[in-house]
Amino acid sequence: MPGVVYNEGQLAAVNWHDNGNGAAGQEMKRRLKMEENQNIRQEIAECEKLLIGLGEEWKAELVPDIANVYEKLAELTEGRDFFIVTTVTDARIFESGIDASRIVAPCGNETWRQCSRSCTKDIWEPGEIPDDICPHCGAPLTGNTIKAETYIEEGYLPQWNKYTAWLAGTLNKRLVILELGVGFAVPTVIRWPFEKTAALNKKAHMYRIHGKFAQLSAEMGETAVSVPVNSVEYFRNLYFNF
Repeated sequence: MPGVVYNEGQLAAVNWHDNGNGAAGQEMKRRLKMEENQNIRQEIAECEKLLIGLGEEWKAELVPDIANVYEKLAELTEGRDFFIVTTVTDARIFESGIDASRIVAPCGNETWRQCSRSCTKDIWEPGEIPDDICPHCGAPLTGNTIKAETYIEEGYLPQWNKYTAWLAGTLNKRLVILELGVGFAVPTVIRWPFEKTAALNKKAHMYRIHGKFAQLSAEMGETAVSVPVNSVEYFRNLYFNF
């Protein structure tokens, strides 16, 4: 389903009087936004597969009530065939009640620990090494994320394998792709692969939602919709209005 297409009359109404900032223009914008939101909700309700990508706009440091937001995301995914790819490393998503077997965090998990010298591929869970010192070489432990000098990737690889297997099963299925707050810090994880997935699957429709980086290439055509607003705020207003 393509995004909302505005006819000349609608566009004229939006731009009428003070570049659309007058009462009539604002009311038309509100109505068009409601129409677009209804389309997204309908697509999610009818899709066979749901792929969600979460980026930097979902960092807990930027969203004081991130726990509530993740709870609502859990409601959205309940009963659906979904997978979530996140570049956020604060691990708050794993406290949300979302099925952890349907989440992959390729950039790592700050609560997991690894040797700062990478003398071993061992990864420890929170509290497992109380003094935070590597038991093998005596070096300090550090977060198991891409910020480590040598990132130990074994922590996320099992989930990545599950994700790629799931993704292979989306071909020729009604797939909705929600890319929420993903910028250019690590575009090879979500941004570019999601574009490729949307292009390959003729039944896919993608929403790229970001306050600064919602741009889409012309080649995406009606396969994708750009929504240039903060993805967390958009998610609140779109689905749960909380």
